[in-house]
Amino acid sequence: MKHIISLLFASLLLSINVDAQQTETLEIGHVLTIHSTILQEARIINVYLPESYKEDTAKYPVIYLLDGSTTEDFIHIVGLVQFLTMIEAMAPTIVVGIGNIDRKRDFTFPTSITKDKLDVPTSGGSASFIHFMQAELIPFINNQYRTNTNTTLLGQSLGGLLATEILLKHDLLFKNYIIVSPSLWWDNESLLSPLGKNLKNTTQYQHMVYLAVGGKEDKVMRQDAEKMKDIIKKAALKNFAFKFETLPEESHLTILHNAAYKALMWLNGIK
Repeated sequence: MKHIISLLFASLLLSINVDAQQTETLEIGHVLTIHSTILQEARIINVYLPESYKEDTAKYPVIYLLDGSTTEDFIHIVGLVQFLTMIEAMAPTIVVGIGNIDRKRDFTFPTSITKDKLDVPTSGGSASFIHFMQAELIPFINNQYRTNTNTTLLGQSLGGLLATEILLKHDLLFKNYIIVSPSLWWDNESLLSPLGKNLKNTTQYQHMVYLAVGGKEDKVMRQDAEKMKDIIKKAALKNFAFKFETLPEESHLTILHNAAYKALMWLNGIK
């Protein structure tokens, strides 16, 4: 009897092994290469299309994700979008992940602080990177895919610094902003100084801005996020929806996923 059972078990394992060889590729997106004249380099772009994209002719919202390579935040952010779409908490949405080459160069503006220059010798290239997004990347995505004007920029840390700079200097580039743990300490917090004044110029535009910081983050990171919150609230802008959250149990390393989930829920009218 034991011999028969052993033979049956071996047969089952063999069957499982044979079935396992009949595999298909699991795809969550497309990998594109854009040759940027502005940056003078090739950039890897990862694109997720919702399941319904191939079934209709509709135009779709787009989330532009900084730190968007497959070894960074593309996969888990796409997972959030797919899940929230599945439960009908948000509309089907395209995700465009921008892979990095030198994020410290691309996400920072020039600094007057000697220590910043020494710590980040390649810094100061945000103007060129923003120009790349505005003149090359976004037009390419709009030509390649069926997109609408409901665009969102998502960035954390230095990516949050860049998102804040774009909100201040190129606010029409995106409709919505998800800014998580922004590195506003850069250049001795110089981006905070013109924040209230520059934001007043955006009152004619409809924006939704979500800002979050972790309760277990560095004190300076938390204080700067609070300063940004206070400035925005004091400005009392019309046509400007704003939400600030401190996530008490999150650190700089853990905050992005939970904050992005909360932000996407809020952007889609779910508190």
